[in-house]
Amino acid sequence: MNHENDPIPVSNSSQELIEAASNYYIPNYHPSPIVLSHGKGARIWDTNQKEYIDLGAGISVTNLGHADPELIVAMVQQAEKLWHTSNLYHTEPAILLAQELVQATFANRVFFANSGAEANEAAIKLARKYMSRNYSYEKSEIITFSGSFHGRTMATIAATAQPKYQEGFQPLPGGFTYCEFNNFLAAEKCISPKTCAVMVEPIQGEGGLTPAKEGFLLHLQQLCRQHNALLIIDEVQSGMGRTGKLFAYEWENGINPDIVSIAKALGGGIPIGAVLASEKIAHGFQPGDHGSTFGGNPIATAVARVVLEKIVSPELMAHVRKQGKFLMTCLETINQEKTIFQEIRGKGLMIGAEFAPHYQGKASEIREQCLQKGVLLLQAGPNVLRFLPPLTIEDEELHLGLERVQSALETL
Repeated sequence: MNHENDPIPVSNSSQELIEAASNYYIPNYHPSPIVLSHGKGARIWDTNQKEYIDLGAGISVTNLGHADPELIVAMVQQAEKLWHTSNLYHTEPAILLAQELVQATFANRVFFANSGAEANEAAIKLARKYMSRNYSYEKSEIITFSGSFHGRTMATIAATAQPKYQEGFQPLPGGFTYCEFNNFLAAEKCISPKTCAVMVEPIQGEGGLTPAKEGFLLHLQQLCRQHNALLIIDEVQSGMGRTGKLFAYEWENGINPDIVSIAKALGGGIPIGAVLASEKIAHGFQPGDHGSTFGGNPIATAVARVVLEKIVSPELMAHVRKQGKFLMTCLETINQEKTIFQEIRGKGLMIGAEFAPHYQGKASEIREQCLQKGVLLLQAGPNVLRFLPPLTIEDEELHLGLERVQSALETL
């Protein structure tokens, strides 16, 4: 069917735009019935000029808030010079960002991608390629954990140990074994000489904001060392300062990963992902083994350089820890008045509030109530409210947002 003569919406009417979206989008999303227009800091407005406090940060992406002036300058300056070259050539922003990531982390080498799923896909391929070069093709199994989420590509949904993300996409790529999260004994039983790598999130974001138990990551690392397997840590959602440290795994002493995947907040809203690897493991890839047309894009890496510089600031990390404690305290106070939650958990500004049994399944309803009252909030499944505000959120914004959340909870 020819659609050349279909009318293009030119009105600023929110309803017309929403209707146009329903007509033209492939229906794989179910967005809220608002059209967002502009933002500043932790505040965002729709096309009807209604203000919202953003407690979701675009799913842990806009960690420095909306319209950060330094990010705008970096983007505009680079956009006036060079947009794209491909990886057939070097560009200065990508080289400098790689250097700065190495200086700030455990890593010796960096590979750039465009998203968290691409970063995890590259991490999986790197681990397997390293093992095939140094051990055998049979040493290819990758262990992941119940409740995990590693992306939406075919390999990363196969790595994601949640059937709801896999349904209807079979046959999935093989070579993944699922283990119970935070079960020390189960991890010992799962790992074997055929294990290539263990892939784990320090805090499961989509899996209900569930942190790894104290000692679990170290236990996995020890098992990996015993079996000549690699430790891959997925910091796509929990990294880039979200918990009050650059990476969430840094809260546990003695962790030295082989590979770390990052994305989301690395670009402050510009799409970019990266794989960080030790020197030895990085050489698992040789020219031609993997690539990305847009990976290391000059605009994305120019912006990410400023993001990284700001996030590694001790002052900002202290602010995240302070605001995280305040957020946790406020939720606990709300819960004392009316036992709504059975558990409030997380670290820094990555917090999940799981509903008590008599309020199970209410996350979507409360998220909608929050929207009506002027708060953008997330959920992690049907029973967990997910709080991921910008790391830079000010006291007034956080107070106001939580007042609106409390008002929404009073509707239960």
